Amino acid sequence: MPKDNSYIDTNKKLWDAKTAAHTDSGFYNMEGFLAGDTSLKEIELELLGDIKGKSILHLQCHFGQDSLSLARMGAKVTAVDLSDAAITKARELNQQLGLDVKFICTDLYSLPEILNQKFDIVFSSYGTVVWLPDLPRWANVIAQYLNTNGRFVFADFHPILMMYDDDISTLKYPYFNKGVIEETESGTYADRNANISLKSNTWNHGFADILQSLISAGLSLTIFREFDYSPYACFGNMREVAPGRYQVKGMEGIAPLTYALEARSANRPSRVFSCIFAV
Repeated sequence: MPKDNSYIDTNKKLWDAKTAAHTDSGFYNMEGFLAGDTSLKEIELELLGDIKGKSILHLQCHFGQDSLSLARMGAKVTAVDLSDAAITKARELNQQLGLDVKFICTDLYSLPEILNQKFDIVFSSYGTVVWLPDLPRWANVIAQYLNTNGRFVFADFHPILMMYDDDISTLKYPYFNKGVIEETESGTYADRNANISLKSNTWNHGFADILQSLISAGLSLTIFREFDYSPYACFGNMREVAPGRYQVKGMEGIAPLTYALEARSANRPSRVFSCIFAV
């Protein structure tokens, strides 16, 4: 674990810069979003189900498109992100769309110092835990915010994918968390030519770290799914094999690229564990 919280400032500066590049990028399709398109993908929508009237805490929300999409589905949403620039943009979109999402700017670990509330659902998706050094602490934050019958709904890139470089051509990083990965990022997944060259601090987490952290926090794993595609073409060397489904060229259908899970708070009977590999 980090000796101090300097990684927070490093990553905050990076995500402030990324926000400026992302909001106008084709990747985030702001025109379509403002016209009513949802930013949520099939993977997480299937797990979320009918959320009308549900209270949702969205962790690491970036500039809020998914949070606002959840609100459009009838949920009462509170959303959190590290980046001041991202939260400022999210609040602007919230006002522009006439929605009532509550946006909070803080790092995830500090959230309990600011927010004292329970939720029906805690939600997080795609490229989030890689920015967190301490998964047991992450899981405890999630458990703290769930109602007795609450659900944690989570989708992310597969830990195997995180072992590769950005072009998914060379094994570069350990599967197991061997400590901080300090790099200088150039450009961004939404715009590889963006004028960004800033340091980042990330951590790779295997499935044992992720799942055991949730279990140790008192959550019951009820659904676990793996998929051989990504809903985003955010890595190099990817091609669209079906609408909204991307695979690595030359590796189509060979390895999982994403996964999703549902975990429930204690005191609720668990459903049968299911595992699906989608093709």
